[in-house]
Amino acid sequence: MTSSYPDNVTPLFGGPRQKAPRRVADEAGPRDIRPRKTGPDATGQGPRRGEKLDQNIAHFVRVLRRAGLRIGSAATLQAVEACQTVDIGSRGEFYHALASCLVKQPEDRLLFDQAFHIFWRNPRLMEKMRDLLLPSLTRETEGDPDDDPTSRRIEEALNAARPPEAKEEEDDDEAIEIDMSMTTSTVERLQTTDFQMMSVAEMAEAERAIDSMVLALPTRSSRRFAAAPSHGRLSFKRTLRQMVRRGGLPLPVHEQRLRKPRPIVVICDISGSMERYSRMLLRFVHALTQRRGNVHSFLFGTRLSNVTRQMKDRDADAALRAISTYVEDWSGGTRISSALQNFNRDWSRRVLGQGALVLLITDGLDRDEGGDLAFEIDRLHRSCSRLIWLNPLLRFDGFEPRSGGVQTMLPHVDAFLPIHSLDSIRKLSGMLEDDMPPGWRAQSLASWQRRLHDILDEEAGNGVAG
Repeated sequence: MTSSYPDNVTPLFGGPRQKAPRRVADEAGPRDIRPRKTGPDATGQGPRRGEKLDQNIAHFVRVLRRAGLRIGSAATLQAVEACQTVDIGSRGEFYHALASCLVKQPEDRLLFDQAFHIFWRNPRLMEKMRDLLLPSLTRETEGDPDDDPTSRRIEEALNAARPPEAKEEEDDDEAIEIDMSMTTSTVERLQTTDFQMMSVAEMAEAERAIDSMVLALPTRSSRRFAAAPSHGRLSFKRTLRQMVRRGGLPLPVHEQRLRKPRPIVVICDISGSMERYSRMLLRFVHALTQRRGNVHSFLFGTRLSNVTRQMKDRDADAALRAISTYVEDWSGGTRISSALQNFNRDWSRRVLGQGALVLLITDGLDRDEGGDLAFEIDRLHRSCSRLIWLNPLLRFDGFEPRSGGVQTMLPHVDAFLPIHSLDSIRKLSGMLEDDMPPGWRAQSLASWQRRLHDILDEEAGNGVAG
């Protein structure tokens, strides 16, 4: 019976035992970390210790770095020490020993889990994924929502660690794949690519694009007027002053009302269902804050957190690290009604003055059974000038407002827009630049509300028939 594992990878759990071939040390893959067979370990009485555990962990850390995790040398040494104190024959102990030292931010947990599963359990899986790389690129251009972005990032990290001779064998195939993927402009494709479908390089490029965006800001009419050259209303006060300066010559002077930027309040969902969009959306909020300081930022999962002060840091990465440390309910449940209740009670009077505009970023999947979501969203709508709901689920063409949270919130918003790509952010910026007179509502909202009305009638009819 032959082993299904490649020569350069020795499985830690679940693989058949075989004598490891002697070879020159390299960095192409993890080395043999099978437990020693001397002392108490030979009889199975004591914990297992890997002979080259430190080298395998160092290689695993390099894979995580290529996948986008920020891990320093100190964390690597701590991981080696932690694994030397546990039984590496126990998958649970080994996993938690590595995770406690290498996972620094909540959004890194998903990448770490997949990298751990692929690297330490079944490395042959990555070769199968590479064999299916061309079909996966075809699905990406078609916008298949089932393609796993974290697998792409781990795949790229492991591809970078492959030996040179293995890469040379696939030069011709890689050239064909690159030629097919470049039939469309890379820049144009990046504009419409879903954030959760991006690779590591594409996410870095998208972050730079968001940082360099000139985001338009909504404005409102001020009470003050300024002199206008030839249009506007006639200003008697300025005309009289001009007559005094010109010896009584009555030359009319016009004036027009000034416009001031509206305050912006961002309430962003960071629950588990929004995990894959959290980093890019926070990057967008940071860019909006740096564009103009009158932006108030709030995050919520199971509770509401004010991160306005952290967002004012000019360094986007430093701001996100500070937020990750400050906020404790990352990737948890979703309690929209409780979060809105806390905002309406504690913050609305402080930040919703001067015609403030509210950007509510959530998928609407509320899990708060005891809250009154209809009352809280209606109160928020009445307290602000405009309430714009940004929902990543609108990226699906077949999305319909069938969940209870979406049906409750949709009648109380002024716009219902997608927020899943660079193109959607640019469209949002263009909409904010337009004038929003009293009673304004987005044109697309009418179609959503008609569809909601049809769904409610359909559910009511089914209830009566049942």
